[in-house]
Amino acid sequence: MDGDIRRAIEITPAATTRQRIIDITTTGRRTGLPRRIEIFFYRALGRTYLCSGTMPPPSWYVNLVANPEFTFHLKHGVRADLRAQARPVTDPAERLAVLTEIVADLNQPHNPGTLPQPVLVEDWLRSRLAEVTFLDRH
Repeated sequence: MDGDIRRAIEITPAATTRQRIIDITTTGRRTGLPRRIEIFFYRALGRTYLCSGTMPPPSWYVNLVANPEFTFHLKHGVRADLRAQARPVTDPAERLAVLTEIVADLNQPHNPGTLPQPVLVEDWLRSRLAEVTFLDRH
């Protein structure tokens, strides 16, 4: 993975809202057709995550549970289509650790999102959370 792509993925709390927005293309769990959506991604504990929605489960999440491989599309600044795999994060202790770091990032003074401040971890505990592993390491 080249340095520009790595820097675009390894965002810090100083990253802007725009730098956090990507598209993902999943495979529909029922149709088998590609589904592309816009979503925020997060960095926590040195890893990359997708997180959103509570009830009902968002389609991106149920698609990734059924078909974990997807495409992670960088589109602001650096443009790249990266093969990736998702792992739903379901262990309560792991979820709490990851979500605590995500919420701390969202509560930075520059408010890197569109959420009212302060963001509370309790409000995120029922969200859908998936860790992203990039499959191409060149």
